[in-house]
Amino acid sequence: MSLKFHEISEASHRILNPFSIDKLQLLGAICRPGRNLRMLDLASGNGELLCQWSSQYGISGLGVDLSSVFIEKARRRARELNVAKRVQFEFVDAAEFAQRSSPVFNIVSCIGATWIGGGLSGTLSLMKRNLVNASRALLVGEAFWLEPPPAEAEIELSGSRGMFASLDGTLDRFESAGLELVEMLIASHDDWDRYEASQWAEGRAWLENNEGHPDAADFRDWISSNQLRYLKFGRRYFGWGVFVLRIQGTDSEFGR
Repeated sequence: MSLKFHEISEASHRILNPFSIDKLQLLGAICRPGRNLRMLDLASGNGELLCQWSSQYGISGLGVDLSSVFIEKARRRARELNVAKRVQFEFVDAAEFAQRSSPVFNIVSCIGATWIGGGLSGTLSLMKRNLVNASRALLVGEAFWLEPPPAEAEIELSGSRGMFASLDGTLDRFESAGLELVEMLIASHDDWDRYEASQWAEGRAWLENNEGHPDAADFRDWISSNQLRYLKFGRRYFGWGVFVLRIQGTDSEFGR
C-alpha cells in the first residue's frame, strides 16, 4: 500500500528525492560521465537521472524499479528526451536484479533506496557486484542524522535503531565497504521542504477528486502522519545527500 501512496503523492515529481533539478545538473558536472559508459540505476523511479545523463552526456544504461507507474513515466521521459534507444527501464525488483546481473556496468547508482539491500552496507554490496573493473563508480543517495536523534525520532523516521548514521558515521560505513568518498551533494532544508510539502498538496488534491475511493481514508491518514513526522522530527534531525564513491585503491577518472 505504501508504494501505491508514494505513486499518488509524488505524481508531479520528476525526482523522487529531496534533490533539485539544479543539483542533478551539478551532479553531472561533478561526475562528467563519458559517452562510452554504461549505467545501472537501481530503484530508478521516474528515470530522470538516467534520461538526463543520456541526453546530456550520451551514456547508455538500464533502470529497474518495482513500480510499474514509475517505470512507465521513465519510459515516457526517455522518449521525450529522445534517448529511448540508449536507455531502457524494466519493471523488476532491484535487489533481485542486482544479485543475478552480470558485472557489465561502469556506473551503478541507487539514489534514496538503500532499503533494497536492507540498509546502506547491503545495498553497496549489491551495487559493487554489477561494476566492471574499468571505471568502478558508485552513486548512492542516503539519509543521515544532522544531530543525534532521540529514540522516538529515530524509530519514527527510520523504522528501527541503527538504520542510519551521522554524516561521519556514514563515511565509516563507506570505508568499511571498501569504498572511498570522492564527492557529495547535500540536500538543503528547502530541498526537503519542496519534496515533502508538495506531496501533501498532491495528496490533498487526489483526496478531493477521489472522495469515495476505498483507499481514501488510509491515504488521508498516511499523508497526515507523514506531515506530522516531518514537521516534528524530520526537518530537525534528517539530512540526505548523494555521495560519489569509488573502490579504494582504484584510479578512476570518474568523479574527479
